[in-house]
Amino acid sequence: MNKKRIFIIIISLAVLVGLIIYRINANQSKDEKPTKGAGPSKEISVEGKIIKKQYFSDFLTLSGSMEANEQIDLQSEVSGIIESINFDEGKYVSRGQILIRLNDVELRAQLAQAKTRNTLASENQRRAKLLLEKEAISQEEFDIATADYRTSQSQIQIIEAQLSKTVIRAPFSGKVGLRNVSKGSYITPSTIIAKLVNTDQIKVTFSIPEKYAHMVKVNNVIKFNVQGNPNDFNARVYATEPVVETATRTLLVKAITTNNSNQLIPGTFADIVFPLESTNDALLVPAEALIPIQNGKKIFVYKSGKAKEVIVEIGSRTKDDIQITSGISDGDTILTTGVMTLKNDSPVKVVLRK
Repeated sequence: MNKKRIFIIIISLAVLVGLIIYRINANQSKDEKPTKGAGPSKEISVEGKIIKKQYFSDFLTLSGSMEANEQIDLQSEVSGIIESINFDEGKYVSRGQILIRLNDVELRAQLAQAKTRNTLASENQRRAKLLLEKEAISQEEFDIATADYRTSQSQIQIIEAQLSKTVIRAPFSGKVGLRNVSKGSYITPSTIIAKLVNTDQIKVTFSIPEKYAHMVKVNNVIKFNVQGNPNDFNARVYATEPVVETATRTLLVKAITTNNSNQLIPGTFADIVFPLESTNDALLVPAEALIPIQNGKKIFVYKSGKAKEVIVEIGSRTKDDIQITSGISDGDTILTTGVMTLKNDSPVKVVLRK
């Protein structure tokens, strides 16, 4: 390699090193130079609300169903042919009223026969007693006559019991539904004649989560409403299951209410409001003020012109507000809009809302 080529290489390297040093110095100067016109961060305009203690009644919204006070399927205990039907479909019947009569001709004939045998057995027993007193028969013969007499009496009682089952009476007062039989129909104990329903009172059945099971007490009053009826109704808790269902982790509860106007129909759906605890110093914040985070919830509180991040614990909620159980105090100003763009200590300009 000649001297001229070596000289050119040395000159090229020197120029390259010089350019690198110049670029480094230029970048450092740019970083150290203050930005022209730089100043404090611009305030963010947000809305806020001053939180005050207020009365709050906690409640649960549940679903339930309504049941009749009493309801059965009318059925016969014995088989037979219907001789008469003594009720009108959809009409009210009284307790003890005869609803159905079955043909009982054969049973009455058997009863007459049994009574004749009983009369004869009674006379035989009387004669045997007289003969025993005269020692004309043995004690064994007298005992046989007495047993025959008692057997005949039992036979009469059996037939009379069967005869009573040919008459079907209303076990309680209520409304009879649509019948499934006609006069002359042959029915068996499995035949459903009609439904009998008492709707003077209505039972409301619902399940409450085990978390609130300890708050259910007899005589608690619940509110409920049904579809198609604008009125609100009250019912009184009268009984609960003694255990929580393991499959659903809920407690079955029953309440009862009067149905004098017959507005409530068994089997329909009910929207239930179950009251929990009430307090006079609850702190409620708008739902939009809460921000979900990994460990729970946070909100921004306005302090000294800045947004301060606060971790909070929540309780119950209403349609628009959520109860805060810890993290804020009475009189704090809560930021309600633009919270997703805020950072801790961000300067803010607050417009209070009611």
